[in-house]
Amino acid sequence: MTRCTGGVCSVAHDPQARSRASRLPLSASARTTRSTCITLRAIVTNSANAFGAQATLDSIGDAVLSTDLAGKITYMNPVAERMTGWPAAEAAGRPLREVMRIIDADSREPVWDPLALAVRSNASAGVGENCLLIGRDGREVAIEDTAAPIHDRHGRVIGAVIVFHDVGAARALSLQMSHLAQHDMLTGLPNRLLLTDRLDRAIVSAHRRGSLLAVLFMDLDRFKYINDRLGHAVGDQVLRSVAGRLVAGVRRSDTVSRHGGDEFVVLLTEVACAEDAAFSADNLLARIAAPHCIEGQDLYVTASVGIGVYPADGTDAETILKKADFALLRAKAHRRARPPLATAAATASQVASKASRVKPAPDGNQFPLLPPANV
Repeated sequence: MTRCTGGVCSVAHDPQARSRASRLPLSASARTTRSTCITLRAIVTNSANAFGAQATLDSIGDAVLSTDLAGKITYMNPVAERMTGWPAAEAAGRPLREVMRIIDADSREPVWDPLALAVRSNASAGVGENCLLIGRDGREVAIEDTAAPIHDRHGRVIGAVIVFHDVGAARALSLQMSHLAQHDMLTGLPNRLLLTDRLDRAIVSAHRRGSLLAVLFMDLDRFKYINDRLGHAVGDQVLRSVAGRLVAGVRRSDTVSRHGGDEFVVLLTEVACAEDAAFSADNLLARIAAPHCIEGQDLYVTASVGIGVYPADGTDAETILKKADFALLRAKAHRRARPPLATAAATASQVASKASRVKPAPDGNQFPLLPPANV
């Protein structure tokens, strides 16, 4: 006969059996949950009585919930009560899905019942990553869990137990660390690591569709002079201003990245022809050449650009980037005009004709004048 004494499931075949807590053979997908499960198994199995086992379950930091073979709740510890929003007395006897609603964070679809799977397979199970527990009040909590079958002393499955915990803070920290690893700290743009990944994916997609893509390799003219004469703080503001204009000048499907220093790379995921890429480059150069208001002053900067087009300039990310970089060097060597495309659909470049300079603000204040560019 299956009983729950003090909330801990046990199997009683004689009067003394009520004092024995059921074995909880647990294993977890996450290290923290696995540790908790192992501890629970040892403590509950070796407890002198069910009261000691319940006291242990009630005091641990993870949520613990058990069900019978019909999937009806037989026990919840205080952490499970807080996370689900259901008092144990009210949840007892209710179906698990009514009390513990778990959905996929991306699709928002309900996930399969890990307890039911543990009972059917007579083995440990857990929900997939990126799952959310929906509390009774609608609050969403990111969780990790492991479910395991409960056996009687003859090895028969009599129910299941699940151990779960809130991983929202850990997941948020992981996402933040991932973002920092893939984005430039100054501008917030994707860095070269993320750009390469997106370029690889874009090449696969373009190959499948038989379409073109373009890479614009850009750098600011005479930026070292800005840093040397106006200071790095002003230089950083210029970089952020340029980044914002580049992002505003492309589609959401495109990528603007900071390659390092004063270099930016723009990935245009879909272009009809090389001339479209050159047109986009002209538009971005014009945006950069417009005055940048830095600390109340109008600062003018210009840029150079080289273009690499898939597949004419290469069929892999490294080759296309090298071709675009080479086109940039050619552009800086021919500052007055855009040279012809290097291939039928490949490389274009342009440099704005104005030299970097400073325009006085309306109040007459101005930055030190920058010398004329060598054109």
